[in-house]
Amino acid sequence: MSIVVDNIVKYYGKQKALNHVSFSVDEGRIVGFLGPNGAGKSTMMKIITGFISKTSGQVSVNGLDIDEQSIEVRKQIGYLPENNPLNLEMYVREYLYFVAGFYKLGKTAKERIDTVIEQTGLTIEQNKRIGALSKGYRQRLGLAQALLHNPSVLILDEPTSGLDPNQIIEIRNLIRAVGRDKTVMLSTHIMQEVEAVCDEVIIINRGNIVANTSIDKINEVVQQETVTVLVELEEAVSESVFLELPNVLNVRSVNKKKFLLETPAEIDIRSHIFNFAVERKLTVLSMQKQELNLEDIFQKLTASVED
Repeated sequence: MSIVVDNIVKYYGKQKALNHVSFSVDEGRIVGFLGPNGAGKSTMMKIITGFISKTSGQVSVNGLDIDEQSIEVRKQIGYLPENNPLNLEMYVREYLYFVAGFYKLGKTAKERIDTVIEQTGLTIEQNKRIGALSKGYRQRLGLAQALLHNPSVLILDEPTSGLDPNQIIEIRNLIRAVGRDKTVMLSTHIMQEVEAVCDEVIIINRGNIVANTSIDKINEVVQQETVTVLVELEEAVSESVFLELPNVLNVRSVNKKKFLLETPAEIDIRSHIFNFAVERKLTVLSMQKQELNLEDIFQKLTASVED
């Protein structure tokens, strides 16, 4: 395991931010860490990276305890915080040499800086002052400093916050590329980003883990009381036709030939729809059970907390 979080509790004064949080992240996986604002995402990430202390519990990174082997843990982690603090008066290369000094890269600094500049697509901007960079290139520079010491684990807090759609795609592709040989844990509010980039998802709500599973199995974490079936007919009919069917709780028309039928989750109504259509000499062109997407699941699991 690259990251092991065991029974972490964190108080700010009397306010409990994390409530006995436990999870693990396997080596070489990209994990989305999701939750509403104030759920505890940034707090957990700062604890893993050693920026703040926990109240109780244990965290290890690559088998190293964050308390007993703090310096060694920091060498294993590349961290991009949400606010991406950069010195706007420095130049891109100057800043990366400055960061290299903290990691004591010595004679290898130039080689590593050349590598991360190319890796993060900063080549055409490498001689600019940071204050002259666009938000997208500043995020690239933040990723470059996180990658500079070639860590095995990346912790990225809202890496695409404030970017335009094109910049988001660029940073997303970059994360996917670096994730081929590193463990990546990232927080975001963009559900499509998680679905496009991540192997697994962890959802936190009010300081508690409410989901921890692979993207492929995310639907299994929500116990659905109802399901929706999309039915397409060859003929135009009214919504009321389908209300004659037993176990149809609600009908919504997409158009005059397509309808969304809500039914109890424990009943597969598709064969009944087919027989019903045959009896009324209607032609069913397609029937498809509608799966919840990640955004639907997120809302169901965190509905009690305002985003």
